[in-house]
This record gives sequence, C-alpha cells and structure tokens, in this order.
Amino acid sequence: MIRIADSIVINIGTLDRHWIQSMFKAVELASEYKKPVVLDPVGAGATKLRTEVSLKILASDAISVLKGNFGEISALLGEHGKTRGVDSVAYEEEKAKEIAIKAAEEFSTVVAVTGKVDYVSDGTSVYAIYNGHEMLGKVTGTGCMVSAITGAFLAVETPLNASISALVVFGVAAEKAYEEAKAPGSFHVKLYDNLYTLTPEEVERLARVVKVEP
Repeated sequence: MIRIADSIVINIGTLDRHWIQSMFKAVELASEYKKPVVLDPVGAGATKLRTEVSLKILASDAISVLKGNFGEISALLGEHGKTRGVDSVAYEEEKAKEIAIKAAEEFSTVVAVTGKVDYVSDGTSVYAIYNGHEMLGKVTGTGCMVSAITGAFLAVETPLNASISALVVFGVAAEKAYEEAKAPGSFHVKLYDNLYTLTPEEVERLARVVKVEP
C-alpha cells in the first residue's frame, strides 16, 4: 500500500506493540519509495510512550509535515507545555509561533501548530491562519481530520502549501458549519457536509492567511 500511495499519514492515536511496529515500518517504506509523510503526534506529552514514539519517528528524517496542537509540539521540544488527552491545556498565540519555528528547525520539517490561531513554519517563513471556530474544540477528532486533509493535499503540493491549504479549507468549513449548527453534535455533521460542498471560490474568498515576521 505504501508503494502505491501518493502520501502517508502517521497518526499515533492508537498505540500498542503491533501498531508501533507498523508505524515504523510504514515510515521506513515511505522513505524507501520517496513518499511524503504527515506525522500527527496525538497526545505527545500526555504519556512518556507517546512522546518517545513520536520522537523516534521524527528521527527517521522521513517526515514532511509535523502537525499537532500547542501542547503536543511543545512536549516534543522538551518544553513545559502540558497536554491533557489530545487537547493542550494552555495556548499562547505568540508562543505558538515561536514553537512552530523552533520545531521546524529542530526536526528539519514543516510544522503546523494548531490552536485559536494556527501557525505553519518551514523554519524560515511563518504563516498565521485565522480561519476556524472555537466549536472545533468541543468536537472530538477534528485534529485527526486536519491531518488526513493535509495528507491528501501533500500528494499534490509542497509540504508548506499543503499544510497552509489544509488548515484554511478546514477552518473555512468550520466557520460555515457554525452558521448552520450551534451545538457540537449537529456542528460535527455540518462540518463534514461543508468539507464536501466547499468550492475553490469560497475558500479563496474566505481565506484569512497572513505571512508574519519570524
């Protein structure tokens, strides 16, 4: 499957011996076949195992995009950000920008740090994405959805452009979903619907992306 795929997404949400071995093998094969890889270090910082597995995968130098929330990326850098489950306890906008840059430099990859404002950096340039809605924080699995969309875009775009585009598209879909549904259950359904019906014209019109100073 790795050989015929155009991109790979490694999500460490489910960890046991079998899945860990499978993830390492997938990364090894992705490197062999020169396939771009997204790593979603779900819950890094919440447990020692999750942090160690994520760092070992990053050490392969096969990761094209590292996408996580503030707490997860901070933990991989050895920072003191705390993670509870898959949600970061604290999110500081300016600090998130710094974390994105630092992680991109440390791991030599494009890094997307998600939060109230999303930041994407390749270590040289930094982009802030202001699309999205706070209701996303009340729905489980949205981070994993972003990783999957990033992987889809990575099949046809550069890591930097794929990361920015995925966050913009997902954020715009969330904004439109909230216009139609004000509670988590119905919002979740409308989020899927709007991802399906969203047009390129809507994305271009509603995108809020700014290149910021490092």
